[in-house]
Amino acid sequence: MQSVAALPVKETSDPGATDWPLLLVEDDDGDAFLVGELLAETEAPIRLTRARSVREAVATAAHARCVLLDLGLPDSQGLSALESLRAAAPNAAIVVLTGLMDEHRGAEAMAAGAQDYLVKGEIDGRGLLRALRYAIERRATEEAARALQESTLRAEENSRLERGLLPHPLLRDPRLTHVARYRPGRHQALLGGDFYDVVETPDSVVHVLLGDVCGHGPDEAALGASLRIAWRTLVLAGVPEPDRLAFLQEVLVSERTDDELFATVCTLAVAPDRRSVSMRLAGHPPPVLLFPARAALPDDQVGPAIGVLDTVELEATRIDLPPAWALLLATDGLLEGRDGADGERLGWDGVLAEIAAIGPDVTDKDLPELLIDRVEKRNHGPLTDDVAMLMLRWPAP
Repeated sequence: MQSVAALPVKETSDPGATDWPLLLVEDDDGDAFLVGELLAETEAPIRLTRARSVREAVATAAHARCVLLDLGLPDSQGLSALESLRAAAPNAAIVVLTGLMDEHRGAEAMAAGAQDYLVKGEIDGRGLLRALRYAIERRATEEAARALQESTLRAEENSRLERGLLPHPLLRDPRLTHVARYRPGRHQALLGGDFYDVVETPDSVVHVLLGDVCGHGPDEAALGASLRIAWRTLVLAGVPEPDRLAFLQEVLVSERTDDELFATVCTLAVAPDRRSVSMRLAGHPPPVLLFPARAALPDDQVGPAIGVLDTVELEATRIDLPPAWALLLATDGLLEGRDGADGERLGWDGVLAEIAAIGPDVTDKDLPELLIDRVEKRNHGPLTDDVAMLMLRWPAP
């Protein structure tokens, strides 16, 4: 491999600037010399490197921003050189060089992925530079269009996943309102390992579930969705409340991909008159009462998470509720936010302080999103774990 010209390269973030490495793939010494001379006329800050064959070009093409490629190389046939260079330098713009008699091959090359083609002997230095810059801009536009298409397809896929996996609470009581908010910890993910559901049975008892599979990858997301669907099935099938978590553990053990996976769970059964709630905690933090006072519910009956022991035996805690109330359930992703990058874990005390700072005028619909934003700000960055929140409100008579 041989350097034809070495002109200074300046750092820049402008994709249209000319200070970038250019790879010339040309076996003819005369043609290679002519390209170097044409570029030297422009005084453009280009670092020009030459390769004499496809094999040499592939070895160095990864660092090129643009490739000037002669199709008539000794170790290539047809458009094989173009295919090899596109694979070796997927982000580089490629401009093909053709002879006057085979100009049609330039059009074929563009159809196969090249950004432009030039006919040898029919271009000057400024025209060559302009063609190279155009090719780079066109490659950048193609990449942006590809990224936009991927983003659109991902959004459509996420929408389908959301419709299929996130629950639609089954509530008949119009006075009992609910708001749910889910924010996965993985970048650009829709679902994490947290799960929730609300089901009202014919006896007017409202059954509530909030859980958290340890971890927040795609396997945990799938397991969380399985547990949520299994719990709803158990409720609708009339399985007594004390037995549901045992069945849920059987589902977890049979579906998990790792024997170390477990899930924390909080279940509530709100009485038909809405004046009391029966709560079971399997390694999960209790809900908090937001109205009429802000305080966490008792956590003296917390049992082990499901999937840890062979059997599940959890005592229920009965809690009397005031005539009007609001309850907030949340997973650890919210409570494990910190007071600064190296500060203490917030827990419910820190989260309740943020709720108090938001003020009483915010609507239930807006509160979860505002609360996550405030906790992330106090955390000095995004929360790394999934966050699920479920808020229930019973109005005054």
